[in-house]
Amino acid sequence: MNKQKTLKGSFSLFGKGLHTGLNLTVTFNPAAENTGYKIQRIDVEGQPIIDAIAENVSDTQRGTVLQSKGVRVSTIEHAMSALYALGIDNCLMQVNGPEFPILDGSAALYVERIKQVGIEEQNAPKDFYIIRHKIEVKDEETGSCITILPDDQFSITTMCSFESKFINSQFATLDHIDKFAEEIAPARTFVFVRDIEPLLKANLIKGGDMENAIVIYEKQISQEQLDKLAALLKVPTMDATRLGYIQPKPLVWENECTRHKLLDVIGDMALIGKPIKGRIIATRPGHTINNKFARLMRREIRKHEIQAPIYNPNDPPVMDNNRIRELLPHRYPMQLVDKVISIGPSSIVGVKNVTSNEPFFQGHFPQEPVMPGVLMVEAMAQCGGLLVLNTLEEPERWSTYFMKIDDVKFRQKIVPGDTLLFRVELLHPVRHGVSSMKGYMFVGDHVVAEASFTAQIVKNK
Repeated sequence: MNKQKTLKGSFSLFGKGLHTGLNLTVTFNPAAENTGYKIQRIDVEGQPIIDAIAENVSDTQRGTVLQSKGVRVSTIEHAMSALYALGIDNCLMQVNGPEFPILDGSAALYVERIKQVGIEEQNAPKDFYIIRHKIEVKDEETGSCITILPDDQFSITTMCSFESKFINSQFATLDHIDKFAEEIAPARTFVFVRDIEPLLKANLIKGGDMENAIVIYEKQISQEQLDKLAALLKVPTMDATRLGYIQPKPLVWENECTRHKLLDVIGDMALIGKPIKGRIIATRPGHTINNKFARLMRREIRKHEIQAPIYNPNDPPVMDNNRIRELLPHRYPMQLVDKVISIGPSSIVGVKNVTSNEPFFQGHFPQEPVMPGVLMVEAMAQCGGLLVLNTLEEPERWSTYFMKIDDVKFRQKIVPGDTLLFRVELLHPVRHGVSSMKGYMFVGDHVVAEASFTAQIVKNK
């Protein structure tokens, strides 16, 4: 089972803010299980903490800006991208100003320092959200579109189109997140010379320079205008007739700009709050469409807060009916688990096919057959019993008995023709023969019942 991760220790990075020009320090700290990403403004009275989630994004014009209760923090996307890509689930970030430092305009330094300080596995399971069907967001005006499709891991393809002869159409692909550090993290942010003056007039990019961005000069302006911009940016003057990339550090890749767009998409997807298993296809992405998609994903996750296990009836069971009979004392008509399709140290997934021949339908109810709720709980408990008994030597000499049932909820009736999936998880390790478990029952993608129960494991006489 994949576990949540945090940092082994704290580290700090220092640098200018891209838009404010302030000297800033951001410190990354370990955080407890299920904390998620949180950002603390330590320069503000009360040192308020902002949850790094999509609903708290207040501006996406020149970066991702989080805001809560009037407190803002911007330019977070490069750090978020590095945390997400390296599998960090829980982190508290403390910053002494209104934005993160721009550093070299990429995520490379974040990745480097995370690897230096180390990553620590925690006890809680990593809660992936698995994409089961196509989800898409479009912006008809800009032509931007983000689509996510089912996949067995996180992957992403980004396609960009710019009004530029230097980077007209490009694409970049990250097929496996493990390649992020070398294939995506060093990709720098970029700016067109034609956009610099409007940004300066908007009181932005005060900390921008030739060291922290790819600068593209493609439409010739007068030498006087270019000299004026150079003076504002405090960089050496350049020949106004020489078009092209004008930053001192050459491109790392020909499609570096689009790789940076991919980096930004990952950073904005980190605000979904859960790691994703799915393939993203991003066409002409930007922070605005990225945030719309992240918000949609959060709504989707809330609708399916507890996801059904993946069930492929073509796959052979890990525990068939004969093995179940070896472990459980139940027989017809009380054996309520047909097969087990997944089992681990602390969780199990079982299946029951409900037919019209079930004996309980004769009296419950003849004209409207409905599976009794008590048998739904019993079926989940039997699945949990298989999880526990499977770890014992001579399991046929042991039985499990209910001690307590709590938090039972029935959300939908079970009728003939339904295929039930049970997912049962240990809440605590088995101690002194007592096991506490949480069980869920699904039909399709929907939770139809759930319960917590405690059982005693007793040796048969």
